[in-house]
Amino acid sequence: MKVERTSLPGVLVITSKIYRDARGSFQETFNRREMIAAGLPSEWLQDNFSVSRKNVLRGIGYQVRQPQGKLVRVAFGTVFDVAVDLRRSSLQFGKWVGTELSGDNGRMLWIPPGFGHAFLVLSDMAGFAYKTTDYYWPADERTIVWNDPKIGIQWPIEDEPIVSSKDAAGTTLEDAVVYEQQFAFN
Repeated sequence: MKVERTSLPGVLVITSKIYRDARGSFQETFNRREMIAAGLPSEWLQDNFSVSRKNVLRGIGYQVRQPQGKLVRVAFGTVFDVAVDLRRSSLQFGKWVGTELSGDNGRMLWIPPGFGHAFLVLSDMAGFAYKTTDYYWPADERTIVWNDPKIGIQWPIEDEPIVSSKDAAGTTLEDAVVYEQQFAFN
């Protein structure tokens, strides 16, 4: 497992080896010993999986009182995955980092508590899997609009993305309830 730091402290790109042969491929997506050695969580409370079609954009979502750390990956297809720093006291508040995750490249993204998360599907279909450090609490969920000019995410899309009504009605960073505290993470 290869761990790379990003421009946002705490957000990591993790690449696990993919073994390929004539039958297909094999990838180890979780190894407790290696996660602990890398300083990542080794206990997860919830696993989620979604399937989305091309140009679907999900997020920028987060939970305010029970923030979730997320380890995200793509089982099949390709997405552009984004983390946004939502810790008001952070020097990187409102900054974002994005990376391409696919079923072929073996990359995962660790998004610690205190960050918003979003992704855009680049392939015809994508299967998106993620582990979380806390449970989903609908009353605690918040959304920042995907195209907030203050954040300025450079989405790799020419057309309008397909977003849910909840995501389309997201608030701006300026008006959002965000995290006032820092979180301990790698």
